[in-house]
Amino acid sequence: MRQISITILIYILSIIAAEASSLRFSGNTNQVWSQKCEAATGLEEIYVAETLDGVAATYSASSPASSVTVTEWGARGAAYAEPVPESSISRSGNEVTVSGLKGDTGYAFSEQGRTVYYWVVDYSQHRFVPESITVSAEQDCGRASLDFRGNAEAIIYHGINARSWTLSRDIELEFITLTFNQDSFEYTSSNTTERLASISSTISIDAPLCDTYFTLSGDRFQRLWGDEQEISSGLYRATTVAAEIRTTQTDGEDAANRLPVETDGLGGSAPLDVTFEAVVTDAAVFHEWQFSRDQDFYDITMRTPELTLTRTFTEMGTTYARFVAANDNATCEYQSDPIAIYIGESYLACPNAFSPGATEGVNDEWRVSYKSIISFECYIFNRWGQKMVEFHDPSKGWDGRYKGKLVPPGVYYYVIKATGSDNKSYKLSGDINIVGFKGEKSGGSTSKPEE
Repeated sequence: MRQISITILIYILSIIAAEASSLRFSGNTNQVWSQKCEAATGLEEIYVAETLDGVAATYSASSPASSVTVTEWGARGAAYAEPVPESSISRSGNEVTVSGLKGDTGYAFSEQGRTVYYWVVDYSQHRFVPESITVSAEQDCGRASLDFRGNAEAIIYHGINARSWTLSRDIELEFITLTFNQDSFEYTSSNTTERLASISSTISIDAPLCDTYFTLSGDRFQRLWGDEQEISSGLYRATTVAAEIRTTQTDGEDAANRLPVETDGLGGSAPLDVTFEAVVTDAAVFHEWQFSRDQDFYDITMRTPELTLTRTFTEMGTTYARFVAANDNATCEYQSDPIAIYIGESYLACPNAFSPGATEGVNDEWRVSYKSIISFECYIFNRWGQKMVEFHDPSKGWDGRYKGKLVPPGVYYYVIKATGSDNKSYKLSGDINIVGFKGEKSGGSTSKPEE
């Protein structure tokens, strides 16, 4: 039983060794590039040799006694594999060596009912040869086009089922562009690298946002062998326009007596200050903030070329804002989505009693309740018509004092003139009852206060 277990273990290990084995190459002057392949290809590894002249590949069998069959196949897949000529195969112990290798060819090694598949590329047939790179005469907004002359064709290999795959050359295209920094709210220059699997005659990438030169270098194989090629373009002039915007609203002093206005975005109770900010890329020659009462901006009520501005909104309803920018000949444009700013209708109401000095922090100040009041005047008098206080901000109130002292309990009178965001006029007057208080003495009893 123990002998059987050992035999099974040896068999399993031989299968693992066969599945995980890699080819070793000899006769080459430079390192052979290799990469494990996706399972869908059916290949164990793919190899790229700088040249296959005088190069041989060695496969390690699971044991010296194991019988190994070597076949080769091409674009039609492993189903059409042909035996490698015996004259090209030599063996020493468990090592099987194949000479006279062909480029762009698959090799299969079979033993004990298992087959391992590889693909071999002769790089000398696909050498990266960059001759020139120039900025194309015609450019599209958002994309940059470069004309390429030379050889950077796709390197194709085939899985065992004949499906084709592309081996990336990892050609590097370096240039400078602008990157937006949210923390500092600005565009900054940054070095950028695009990696290209191959090149035909044109390179198309996301357009840089500033003037720049392009440098093309590669490919990954010549980089490995210390023979990297490099060429540069002439100056590329940026035409693509990009922008970033932000808005911040300021409701002013937080007033407990200002009633809330329901809104999903910007807006609330008038008057409302909103700051609009924009930053643009280098190609933006024209730019402006636009404001309209309709979402489609058929009627633009205000334009300003400022990148940053603060506008006070006092009119009830929704105002829309957007930012637009364009390059010098208006061939490339930027337009933001509309920003809605909603101002609610006005409201104004007055309390008729308060109790200053009775309980600190509880009903000890007379204040109106309001929303969207854009102009305001309030005057408070005693029974003899003497003015106790006046104020012009609806968020303010009266603390029941005259010349620093609490006035006596009793009846006082207010007169208010105000205007709302909806153009509604308010002319209000009425009684204010000061309820008795404890603590600090008043400035008198019921007699007329001194002037």
